[in-house]
Amino acid sequence: MNSFPTIRFMEERDLDGIMRVEHDSFQMPWTRYAFFNELTNNQFAHYLVAEWGYEIIGYCGVWIVIDEAHITNVAVHSRFRGQHIGEILMMNALEMSHAYGAKSMSLEVRVSNFVAQSLYKKLGFQAGGIRKNYYTDNREDALVMWVNIDDYKNR
Repeated sequence: MNSFPTIRFMEERDLDGIMRVEHDSFQMPWTRYAFFNELTNNQFAHYLVAEWGYEIIGYCGVWIVIDEAHITNVAVHSRFRGQHIGEILMMNALEMSHAYGAKSMSLEVRVSNFVAQSLYKKLGFQAGGIRKNYYTDNREDALVMWVNIDDYKNR
């Protein structure tokens, strides 16, 4: 890509594109209804999309509860990986969370997903523990990571 994608809040009209990214990215994808429910019924949920032209190429979901943000999911379509789209989404998620008053952000990542762990470390996330058998598809453990958002902003 020669320029950056547009990052904006997810809308209901984005669900077809979100599902393409979701099915491309995960063996056990969320359902369309799950995303619809997040958009329409979950007061804590905030979702960003990365759009290239009119194509949804990635997304990131965050729950913000009082002063804590939690990444629910982040994905980039395989055709666009390696182009810093995930990093751009995460940076926007951190900025958005800060704007909504969050002081910290956490997430879970597969213990085998060293690429994602490297990105999160680059953004200041630190390992905080293990959730045993977290992933239902293969019972893989999750590494819990967190960052103090003020520390991220002051780097």
